[in-house]
Amino acid sequence: MRQRYWLLAGVGFGLGLGIPLVLGGRELLPLLSTISWKLPASLMLMVLAAWNLNAGRVKLLVGGMGKTAAYGQALATVMATEFAFCATPGGTGGLVTYAYLLRRFGFSMPQGLALCAVDQLMDVLFFITALAGILLYWLVRPGALHIGWQLSFLGILLIAVLGLAWLFLNYFRRFLLWLNAFLRFLKIPLAKRHSLIRWAIEFLRNFQIVREFSPLRLLGVYLFCLGYWLLRYSILYVVVRGLGGKLSWSYCFLAQMFSHTVGQATLVPGGSGGAEASSGLFLTPVLGGAKAAVAILLWRFATFYFYLLIGGPVFALLAGRSLWRRLTHGPGK
Repeated sequence: MRQRYWLLAGVGFGLGLGIPLVLGGRELLPLLSTISWKLPASLMLMVLAAWNLNAGRVKLLVGGMGKTAAYGQALATVMATEFAFCATPGGTGGLVTYAYLLRRFGFSMPQGLALCAVDQLMDVLFFITALAGILLYWLVRPGALHIGWQLSFLGILLIAVLGLAWLFLNYFRRFLLWLNAFLRFLKIPLAKRHSLIRWAIEFLRNFQIVREFSPLRLLGVYLFCLGYWLLRYSILYVVVRGLGGKLSWSYCFLAQMFSHTVGQATLVPGGSGGAEASSGLFLTPVLGGAKAAVAILLWRFATFYFYLLIGGPVFALLAGRSLWRRLTHGPGK
């Protein structure tokens, strides 16, 4: 198991650096030498700001369970979790590390996993709505809009969906009655209707913790989530603009979303190789080989290598060698 992990990591790093080198060719190094230090510095500041937003989300979630978390502890938890996500195949170590570190705030492992489920629910809610919003935007207004209008449109849609989710949780019984009537109208067999309703009840039971939050706290958690992902998924847009490209924010968002999905599907730590190859499919036709290669290197530096460099020491301090062995080498190693 240990040898397999390091083999995958080595192959991933080799592909992650090799694909941009091949893509950029002889023009890559001259173009890299022309980039001002301000661009990578801006990207690192964006990552740090995103981590701080996520730390605010952790504080609100922990506080909603009646526990307290110092801001520094919440930030350290975020950094260690981000490192574990990037350093393990398919990002599988992220949630495990998050639940493990929540014990420092007085949570049992089941409570930590429940809090992870709420956290993931917010993320899933964001991505489903963001993807639907961007596709709708492209259908209604295919022409390019200013980034401010794009973000405003997406933000309003995301907050509206949060409101619908809150209504769903607070009027769940009425939802079940409506669901049952709708399924009966569709002539769904009774056994399948009962199965779907049982699944809906189980879903609510798993996320019962959300109903204990005040609407203001729930809104705060979601706004921190929204800010984190919007900032994180604006990094490629900033890179492209810094290189003189003219891609829209929504196009960069979809490119990153697709690349992260492909990268995680490769089951290589950090998605190395898969993320670079898939992002190249989006960027090369519109930027050219050299600029696309530079954009990929800068984007991956900010969202992968920087996470490993800064988050690694924090993970080592908080989680230690025993958790690292369980994440990468299996139990008992």
